[in-house]
Amino acid sequence: MFEPYPLAWPGGNGVIDMELLSVIRRWHYRDHFSIREISRRTGLSRNTVRKHLRSDRIEPKFHLPDRPSGLDPYADKLSHMLRQEAGKSRKQKLRADN
Repeated sequence: MFEPYPLAWPGGNGVIDMELLSVIRRWHYRDHFSIREISRRTGLSRNTVRKHLRSDRIEPKFHLPDRPSGLDPYADKLSHMLRQEAGKSRKQKLRADN
């Protein structure tokens, strides 16, 4: 029943996916494994296992910072050009194959 390889690889990207989170919860709540045993089997630290067992969230949450778009400096000019094109007739509009 012991798995030969840890589920979380050392030096990995540090992301705990839904599958690993469900395995941790199943081992602890259904199979009554200790946090130390889960830590040994997964390769995660005991603090990490404990943190995920204490959290009420089922899915891990990632915070993405708000980043400006590369088109933000040109937004006014682009919207102006699009408004101009919208007022033209079908034959006068610019096309990609011109």
